[in-house]
Amino acid sequence: MHIFIDESGIHKKVDHSSFALVYVEVDNFHVIEERIHAIEKELKIEKFHWSEIAWKFKEKFIQEALKLDFKVKIAIVKNPVSPARELERILSHMAIEKNISCIFIDGKKPKWYELKIKKVLRDKGVSARKVRMVRDDQVACIRLADMIAGLSRSYFDGKNEKKLDGYYKKLEKKLIILMQ
Repeated sequence: MHIFIDESGIHKKVDHSSFALVYVEVDNFHVIEERIHAIEKELKIEKFHWSEIAWKFKEKFIQEALKLDFKVKIAIVKNPVSPARELERILSHMAIEKNISCIFIDGKKPKWYELKIKKVLRDKGVSARKVRMVRDDQVACIRLADMIAGLSRSYFDGKNEKKLDGYYKKLEKKLIILMQ
């Protein structure tokens, strides 16, 4: 089992003060990777990134990505006093699987984020060698996690409710756990 971790909104100092942390489980890594590349190629985009892509591409990417075989855990934290503490608390509840072969974490993170994640995972018995900080252009499944984090955060922040409601309801079918 491969795990992909991404978040949305943890860096914000203004605007909405909630953030979403997603933990995506994929059993058939190579098939999902190939399919994400194919979706991006069909859409004629280099790579999907929630905050950088126009809505018409987001919508088509979401439609196709939700057909893929994955499971997800989502944590939504509103008004976090200490994002680092919240991250540690949440991840300790999410990382409970025993058959993890690798954990990929979106690498555009501050050093404190990487250290917190590695500490929590070490405390859960996951070797730090299994944890890889990667850029979203290196691993397509990180872009899947980015889509889920962006969709979840936007949904819970009440952005584009009419557009996002149906997609979030489809995503809920893949949820293992939702923490608020």
